[in-house]
Amino acid sequence: MIPLGRPLGCRTWAWLCGGQRLAAAASSAAFTYQEGLPEPAAVCAVLPCVLLHETPALSYFFCIKNAFIVYDPLALMANSDVGPEGGKLWGGRFSGAVDPVMEKFNCSLQRDKIMFKEDIQGSVAYSRALEKAGLLTPGEGTAIRSGLELVLQEWLSGTFVVHHHDEDIHTANERRLKALVSRSEDTKHIITVGYTHLQRAQPVRFAHWLLSFAWWLREDLGRLQQCHKSTDQCPLGSGALAGTPFCVDRAALAADLGFSRVMSNSIMAVADRDFVADYLYFATMLCTHLSRLAEDMSLYCSSEFGIVQLSDAYSTGSSLMPQKKNPDSVELVRGKTGSIIGRLTGFLCVLKGLPSTYNKDLQEDKEALFEVAATLTDLVQVMTGVINTMQVNEKACRSALSENMLATDIAYYLVRKGMAFRDAHSTAGEVVKLSEQMTVTFSQLPLSALQKISPLFADDVSSIWSFESSVEQYSAEGGTSLAAVSKQLQQLSHFLTTFSLDSKQ
Repeated sequence: MIPLGRPLGCRTWAWLCGGQRLAAAASSAAFTYQEGLPEPAAVCAVLPCVLLHETPALSYFFCIKNAFIVYDPLALMANSDVGPEGGKLWGGRFSGAVDPVMEKFNCSLQRDKIMFKEDIQGSVAYSRALEKAGLLTPGEGTAIRSGLELVLQEWLSGTFVVHHHDEDIHTANERRLKALVSRSEDTKHIITVGYTHLQRAQPVRFAHWLLSFAWWLREDLGRLQQCHKSTDQCPLGSGALAGTPFCVDRAALAADLGFSRVMSNSIMAVADRDFVADYLYFATMLCTHLSRLAEDMSLYCSSEFGIVQLSDAYSTGSSLMPQKKNPDSVELVRGKTGSIIGRLTGFLCVLKGLPSTYNKDLQEDKEALFEVAATLTDLVQVMTGVINTMQVNEKACRSALSENMLATDIAYYLVRKGMAFRDAHSTAGEVVKLSEQMTVTFSQLPLSALQKISPLFADDVSSIWSFESSVEQYSAEGGTSLAAVSKQLQQLSHFLTTFSLDSKQ
């Protein structure tokens, strides 16, 4: 028995019977015959051969003595009276057919087929490993790889037919981050309201608010780097659980597939899905941050705030109320984030109670992983479009500012005059109370009234009744002054030009 590998969890084994020189090209029959190297146009007679496959999925090429055969389990089922189990590795143990509902329930092809390229790459690499170990001749290895190339071309051209029985996220993240950085550059001169507890707190630059999400996305990309690191170990050559009995150079095999190292324990290798959980956690945190951005956007584009206006391309109307312009794009981002959180929680529940080595429960990994990856890509693209096309209402940003937001600045003023902050905070509160009693703004309070509260107030107090002066005082790194915001933009721009999954940023 010659195992041609088990790339990406797809356990593919074959019993090759007889000593004939068999070769085949894909056709409507299960097996076709041709001497020598494959020619796609050649179609010959069906040959009997016992070849069992775990799942009725892709066509696989196997080699005997300088020729090869192609196995199409779908065609085998269609052109013979053999029951469905006749095309499965474990079929010999069973005498009856699987219930059609169970067949569908058990099959993972609809999720697995997205990995056709990686599956073929794994088989190509394993053929080289078997050739190096002396289990295949150079001619046999070449024939297998030629046949696999034909299968790959069918998948790429869309001509590979899948029977009913039977590219990447960090780039999207970078695109989203670039959108935030670009819009932050455009809006760094706009001053608006900063909120805590959803109440007006202090003036900040609009760009400073946007950059808070850019920095979160930078942290998310760091988590993706860690996810890449945990995935960068090759399980191929671990067998079912005990390892491979052949002299396969696993390190060379790993390098051939682009991994930096091999998994050091075969039992762990077949049981490990931590890399899936790592990705789901990365996705959950990224979507949580996008959801918080979406929540702010849904508020800021409402009539009550009016700070931003979403493009029509990312809004919908009401079937009843003609005046409505609903921010469905950001609302859906919020909603779908809950589903992604559920995927992480659900998958961790799958892992928590499993006995050692492989169990069929692990088939749930691909459904969770592929669904989350697809949804995440959509969310990132939508939010990128929302940010790129939104209009910032500078007039609304300015009109939302009020002088009572400068109360903390009064405390800072007194601290600079030598007062302890505890006392300065209390004194600033008295100023707030006085302005409310007199129904005037801070700047309208007479200096004499302020000096009755504290003799530290002087003519220079008028300098703090300015929103520009307020934001400019926060010049320390990470602050909202123009210089501090510009520095953040430079840091993030540098990050974008140097980031890679392999980098140690």
